[in-house]
Amino acid sequence: MAFVVTENCIKCKFTDCVDVCPVDCFHQGPNFLVIDPDECIDCTLCEPECPANAIFAEDEVPEGQEQFIQLNAELSKLWPVITEVTKPLPDADDWNGKPGKLELLEK
Repeated sequence: MAFVVTENCIKCKFTDCVDVCPVDCFHQGPNFLVIDPDECIDCTLCEPECPANAIFAEDEVPEGQEQFIQLNAELSKLWPVITEVTKPLPDADDWNGKPGKLELLEK
Protein backbone atom coordinates (compact mmCIF):
# COMPACT_ATOMS: atom_id res chain seq x y z
CA MET A 1 0.00 0.00 0.00
CA ALA A 2 1.37 3.40 -0.96
CA PHE A 3 1.12 6.83 0.55
CA VAL A 4 -0.80 9.55 -1.29
CA VAL A 5 -0.32 13.31 -1.54
CA THR A 6 -3.70 15.04 -1.26
CA GLU A 7 -5.29 18.41 -1.98
CA ASN A 8 -3.61 20.51 0.69
CA CYS A 9 -0.27 20.21 -1.13
CA ILE A 10 -1.66 22.14 -4.10
CA LYS A 11 -0.16 25.65 -4.26
CA CYS A 12 2.07 24.86 -1.26
CA LYS A 13 4.53 22.21 -2.47
CA PHE A 14 6.57 21.89 0.70
CA THR A 15 9.34 19.36 0.09
CA ASP A 16 10.29 18.31 3.63
CA CYS A 17 8.85 14.88 2.75
CA VAL A 18 11.29 14.43 -0.12
CA ASP A 19 14.28 14.66 2.18
CA VAL A 20 13.30 11.59 4.21
CA CYS A 21 12.15 9.34 1.36
CA PRO A 22 14.56 6.38 1.04
CA VAL A 23 13.38 5.37 -2.45
CA ASP A 24 12.90 8.66 -4.31
CA CYS A 25 9.21 8.10 -5.02
CA PHE A 26 8.20 11.78 -5.08
CA HIS A 27 7.53 13.54 -8.37
CA GLN A 28 7.22 17.28 -8.84
CA GLY A 29 4.74 19.25 -10.91
CA PRO A 30 4.30 23.01 -11.22
CA ASN A 31 2.37 23.43 -7.96
CA PHE A 32 1.97 19.95 -6.45
CA LEU A 33 3.93 16.84 -5.47
CA VAL A 34 2.82 13.24 -6.00
CA ILE A 35 4.00 9.84 -4.84
CA ASP A 36 4.59 7.03 -7.31
CA PRO A 37 2.61 4.12 -5.84
CA ASP A 38 4.83 1.60 -7.63
CA GLU A 39 7.96 3.00 -5.97
CA CYS A 40 6.58 3.80 -2.49
CA ILE A 41 7.63 1.21 0.08
CA ASP A 42 5.14 2.34 2.72
CA CYS A 43 7.90 3.32 5.15
CA THR A 44 5.74 6.05 6.79
CA LEU A 45 8.66 8.51 6.99
CA CYS A 46 7.12 11.19 4.77
CA GLU A 47 3.75 11.54 6.47
CA PRO A 48 4.90 13.28 9.68
CA GLU A 49 7.34 15.51 7.76
CA CYS A 50 4.64 17.23 5.68
CA PRO A 51 3.98 20.73 7.07
CA ALA A 52 0.67 20.81 5.20
CA ASN A 53 -0.53 17.45 6.56
CA ALA A 54 -1.26 16.45 2.97
CA ILE A 55 0.17 12.90 2.97
CA PHE A 56 -1.92 9.88 3.95
CA ALA A 57 -1.75 6.12 3.68
CA GLU A 58 -3.86 5.03 0.73
CA ASP A 59 -6.49 3.47 2.98
CA GLU A 60 -6.65 6.60 5.17
CA VAL A 61 -7.15 9.25 2.47
CA PRO A 62 -9.79 11.66 3.79
CA GLU A 63 -13.33 11.29 2.54
CA GLY A 64 -13.87 13.30 -0.62
CA GLN A 65 -10.20 13.14 -1.64
CA GLU A 66 -10.12 9.60 -2.99
CA GLN A 67 -9.48 10.95 -6.52
CA PHE A 68 -5.95 11.82 -5.37
CA ILE A 69 -5.07 8.12 -5.27
CA GLN A 70 -5.50 7.95 -9.05
CA LEU A 71 -4.00 11.42 -9.59
CA ASN A 72 -0.79 10.41 -7.79
CA ALA A 73 -0.54 7.27 -9.93
CA GLU A 74 -1.16 9.14 -13.19
CA LEU A 75 0.95 12.24 -12.58
CA SER A 76 3.92 10.29 -11.19
CA LYS A 77 4.30 8.77 -14.65
CA LEU A 78 4.43 12.24 -16.25
CA TRP A 79 6.38 14.39 -13.80
CA PRO A 80 10.10 14.19 -12.95
CA VAL A 81 11.42 12.68 -9.73
CA ILE A 82 12.41 15.17 -7.05
CA THR A 83 15.18 14.09 -4.66
CA GLU A 84 16.20 17.31 -2.93
CA VAL A 85 14.43 19.80 -0.74
CA THR A 86 13.45 23.01 -2.50
CA LYS A 87 11.75 26.17 -1.30
CA PRO A 88 7.98 25.98 -1.08
CA LEU A 89 5.94 28.12 -3.42
CA PRO A 90 6.15 31.83 -2.51
CA ASP A 91 2.63 32.03 -1.10
CA ALA A 92 2.53 28.50 0.35
CA ASP A 93 1.67 29.67 3.85
CA ASP A 94 -1.32 31.61 2.49
CA TRP A 95 -2.66 28.49 0.72
CA ASN A 96 -1.91 25.97 3.46
CA GLY A 97 -5.18 24.67 4.87
CA LYS A 98 -7.48 26.23 2.29
CA PRO A 99 -10.05 23.77 0.89
CA GLY A 100 -11.24 23.45 -2.69
CA LYS A 101 -7.85 23.69 -4.42
CA LEU A 102 -8.25 20.79 -6.88
CA GLU A 103 -9.25 23.15 -9.69
CA LEU A 104 -5.96 25.03 -9.14
CA LEU A 105 -3.82 21.94 -9.79
CA GLU A 106 -1.47 22.65 -12.71
CA LYS A 107 -0.70 19.59 -14.78
